[in-house]
Amino acid sequence: MRKQAWLRSAAGLTAAALVLTACSQKSNEGSGDTGGDNSAPSAGWPETPEVEIKEGKPGGTFRFGITEPTAIDPYNAQESEGLLVTKYLFTGLTQVEPDGEVVPGVAEKWEPNDDCSEWTFELKTGTKFHNGEEVNSESFKRGWERVSAKGSASEVAYHLTGIEGFAEMQAGTANALSGVDASDPAKLTVKLTDPNCEWFLRTVHPVFSPVPSTAGAPATNTAYVEAPIGNGPFMMDGKWEHDRGIKLKRYEDYSIGHKAYLDAVEITITANGADDEYAGYQNGTFDWARMPTPVLEQARATYEPQDQWITKNTNGMNYLLVMGTQKPLDNAKARKALSMAIDRNAIINGVFKGSQTPASSFVPPVFPDAFQEGVCEACVFNLDEAKKLAKEAGLTEGTELNFQFNVDAGHEEWTAAVKDQLETNLGLKVNLSGVQFPDLLNNEQQPGASGIYRAAWGADYPTPSNYLQPLLSTEAIGAGPTEPTTGDNRGRYSNEKFDTLIKEGLASKDEAERTKKFQEAEKIAIGEDQALIPLWNRTQHRLANTTKFINLRMDFSENPDLYEISIK
Repeated sequence: MRKQAWLRSAAGLTAAALVLTACSQKSNEGSGDTGGDNSAPSAGWPETPEVEIKEGKPGGTFRFGITEPTAIDPYNAQESEGLLVTKYLFTGLTQVEPDGEVVPGVAEKWEPNDDCSEWTFELKTGTKFHNGEEVNSESFKRGWERVSAKGSASEVAYHLTGIEGFAEMQAGTANALSGVDASDPAKLTVKLTDPNCEWFLRTVHPVFSPVPSTAGAPATNTAYVEAPIGNGPFMMDGKWEHDRGIKLKRYEDYSIGHKAYLDAVEITITANGADDEYAGYQNGTFDWARMPTPVLEQARATYEPQDQWITKNTNGMNYLLVMGTQKPLDNAKARKALSMAIDRNAIINGVFKGSQTPASSFVPPVFPDAFQEGVCEACVFNLDEAKKLAKEAGLTEGTELNFQFNVDAGHEEWTAAVKDQLETNLGLKVNLSGVQFPDLLNNEQQPGASGIYRAAWGADYPTPSNYLQPLLSTEAIGAGPTEPTTGDNRGRYSNEKFDTLIKEGLASKDEAERTKKFQEAEKIAIGEDQALIPLWNRTQHRLANTTKFINLRMDFSENPDLYEISIK
């Protein structure tokens, strides 16, 4: 799931800087000759036991808040807010359970050919869109071509990279995906330009959704973009009211699984993110809420005894996006110096009150077979080594470093803490600036972008490669050196050996071999090149109204599992 905005903070920069100055100095004083990390490590808060899903009963309206999405139409739904809505309006070929298990959607079964260069999906027949039109293989081909068309200017079209004909559609030299065969309404065949033995996992992303014949091109059919007609367990109840809200209602003819239990879902678009969500939960307006960082301890103390608290270690990773082709971070020593000068434990304990865990890898521990604890050796606070590397890299006293974050999601405190540590520990002059989330994403894309950017990533589909290929492969830059990036490799990292390992991994039918290749690739990009700077593995906390509802849990994307929620 693309760059995520989570947890809004009410605290300002000045207060945050004061809080972490003390933490940073204490850690520095205890570093001794070794420069090791002597701050108390954080183990995070314990996970809440997963709820047992029970058969529900129809009825009820579930209410919660989000910030304004970029899009709720599959062609451009990209961040956690928009994907939340899109996921429940549409059902794709496959679906993903909260634990990462991939299960059938419209496709009843799927299989590759001998070398994984072609995939065939057999579809369930008789399922329908919300307007009554039947869903078939052509519906999927139509949806994918709508995304791929150059005129759509989709920012998530890159998920379709590798399908034959996609590159030509992106270039505007073709108007169809030559590699997608929908001649049989009950079967969809997809030919790839390169073998990919886990390609089916991609299809859990809403960008692969089917669309009805009335969808049209996004640029010309804005009515559909504002009120998409899907085939999922919920349908739009009116159109998207920008800056106000989105209403959904149960789709009564849903036949891919059981019908949703809730009658309706009311989503309020908030002005102040988690501040408003928390206030809304407290006054009974919302049934689900994220919380500002400063109130986490208080909220936990209040609501955990009432069984209205959820803590879950999710598939997310919080990190610093590094502009590695621009000075002053255009060499690995400079990037490692930055990483080693950040005392993650001090920030976690000082700002997050121990509720997160420091990262020592980029692929997070929720993928135990692929997780490599300590692959990021520079993720350990080591002041002496940081100063040594900084000197060798030319990071002299007063070197300026740009650092940007988005102001709509609770990053004020910890970004101020990082700024303080880098200035105190390395003598840098950090130019910290906060902008709106769309502006942050736009600024990252520019060819002259330099310094570091606040970033977070959650898996679009359940595989460790989803942390590596879209963020670090050369093809994911999607632009030349003087053009804005179009993919998610916005730091423009490029390493031929890394790219080769990813391709070799994807081409292997043996899962163990595939995992090994991905691990080797991570060692290069994160262990050797420090292409990105991991900070902490994401643990998410939510409030949930268990007095009215059952089956309350986070889905794979850290959102409420609207499909299973039921009134008591």
